[in-house]
Amino acid sequence: MKTVLVTGGSGFFGELLKKRLLEDGMKVVNIDLEEDHFSHPQLVSIKGDIRNTQTLEKIYAEHQFDCVFHCAAILAYAVKDHDFLWTSNVEGTRNIAEFTKKYKVPKLVFTSTCCLWAHNVERPVMETDEPNPVDIYGKSKWAAEKVLLEYAKDFDCIIIRTPTIIERGRLGLLAILFEFIDEGRKVWVVGGGSNRYQFVDAQDLIDACIKGMEYDGSEVFNVGSDNVKSFREVYNYVIKHANTGARVATLPRTSTLAMMRLAYKLGVSPLGPYQYKMIAENFMFDTTKIKQKMNWQATTTNEEMLLRAYEYYHENLKEIKGRKNVSAHKQPAKMGVIRLLKWMS
Repeated sequence: MKTVLVTGGSGFFGELLKKRLLEDGMKVVNIDLEEDHFSHPQLVSIKGDIRNTQTLEKIYAEHQFDCVFHCAAILAYAVKDHDFLWTSNVEGTRNIAEFTKKYKVPKLVFTSTCCLWAHNVERPVMETDEPNPVDIYGKSKWAAEKVLLEYAKDFDCIIIRTPTIIERGRLGLLAILFEFIDEGRKVWVVGGGSNRYQFVDAQDLIDACIKGMEYDGSEVFNVGSDNVKSFREVYNYVIKHANTGARVATLPRTSTLAMMRLAYKLGVSPLGPYQYKMIAENFMFDTTKIKQKMNWQATTTNEEMLLRAYEYYHENLKEIKGRKNVSAHKQPAKMGVIRLLKWMS
């Protein structure tokens, strides 16, 4: 039986990964800032901070890990304390790397992000393209990648760069979109909504993580869906199945982006620099490398993922509104100034 550590295993993606690893017969140790409400005979859950070296020392000393899945991260829209975000995402990652090295754990799989870029490069982004993040979250993940690559000779380190992860239960900023659809309002796109933005199915990402555990060597891989349709097409697909009377409407590109930028600077918008720069742009990862080297394949389209996530929101709305003390992706993001747009819809 393999024993693995999952950081952030109480969060949206970490919990899904944790459950799959348990289903596959592994023993899982989870460390997370949030309480773990899931139990299993082969699960050990610790409410703790990866910045606390004493906590990590105890965890690593008590378990002989075959792999570390490092999923813990603090999101920019979820906190106002940027020092907390930076130290958690960067110094916390260094702590994980140090103890992985000290206790001779052979493998580490890290979930990174598409927020390493905030511009349309006119083609799918490759692993060799130099990141250029614009917000603190993207910068922290890029710094964390560089920290891990310092340890590439000490253990096999697989960095998986992922676009927005979608599955039933994914909320966060998506819950704002789902609320508009559920109430039959106008669903706004910017500049016509012809831009294409890639997602990844959570189960497909889990497959990539598990394949990463078996991969020999240190590598950076992109993941993401295939056959990416435009935002307008994806939203219309979900709206059609929701049958709530919602419809897609468009906002002018230039003035809307300027207003988003101002709203962020005034602290009244949940959309940070990455979101307001990319909301009208194309972004896709080139996934050729992981398909060739790991025999990985995307199985779900953007529209299928988003519909499943919306259906979960619709079916569980009452319970969702009462949630407290859960990770950022498990609760709706605050609308802020977007509520004005809702009143216009």
